[in-house]
Amino acid sequence: MLRPSAEVNEVVGGVLARAVQQSSGTIRLHAFTFASNHFHLLVWARGAALTSFMQYLRSNLSKKVGRLVDWSGGFWERRYSAEPVLDDTALVGRLRYVLAHGVKEGLVERCAEWPGLTCLPQLLGPARRLFQWFNWTKRWNKRGSEDMAGVQGRFAQQWAEPVELEVAPLPCWKGLGEAERRRAVRGLVEEVEAEARARDKPVLGARSVRAQHPHTRPERLKRSPRPLGHASTCQALRELREQYRAFVAVFREAAARWRQGDFSAPFPLFSFPPRVVPGGVARIL
Repeated sequence: MLRPSAEVNEVVGGVLARAVQQSSGTIRLHAFTFASNHFHLLVWARGAALTSFMQYLRSNLSKKVGRLVDWSGGFWERRYSAEPVLDDTALVGRLRYVLAHGVKEGLVERCAEWPGLTCLPQLLGPARRLFQWFNWTKRWNKRGSEDMAGVQGRFAQQWAEPVELEVAPLPCWKGLGEAERRRAVRGLVEEVEAEARARDKPVLGARSVRAQHPHTRPERLKRSPRPLGHASTCQALRELREQYRAFVAVFREAAARWRQGDFSAPFPLFSFPPRVVPGGVARIL
């Protein structure tokens, strides 16, 4: 559904920029890449802001890109996956993973050749980029007015509003100058492309990627398990696992008290109390 094209890239960029803008500073975007059937983001989020950010982003991608590819409904079968990045080495590794998309799958030879939306131009050039956000609320409010005469489609320029998308430097690179950060990014790209050349396999090519039909499904879907987190040491992952187990234990204890009617039970931060049906257990008819 996200098969790269000039129109899809512009709409996706506008939706992503609008989602970051709507977060009012609770989301910082460090890296992104959009493949034909999924995307990856590297973000910093304050508190529980990630949940509303992802809800806004995914729903608007489904609505707006869906109009371009003749699809109604959601694009993804399961909820998004968000894993913490625990140290600076792992953070740079995650950036490398994002930049490798398109090359590591054998779709293009070089990272810059990927035809989909990617943060690479912003990491190697100006950090800010303008996209168009198509304001369908404005279009709805104008329905029936004289201004609508002659205006066709949800992607008419009358509904387009410029919105700026900024890619923030990695926290571990804040002390580096702009030239040093770009040199570090080029180093990651060179590593990715060298590994791809060593495999010595033919690539599909950007033209063939763009020629695919948006409704095409792969013959086999990759269902890899989601990691608990990303870290450069086993010790950091063990500590994260212990923290998560403690979180689950506190939540289960509070949930048991909640279901018994003790609504003063404290839940751990960023968790949600279970639904309680008044009058006891609900009957399913």
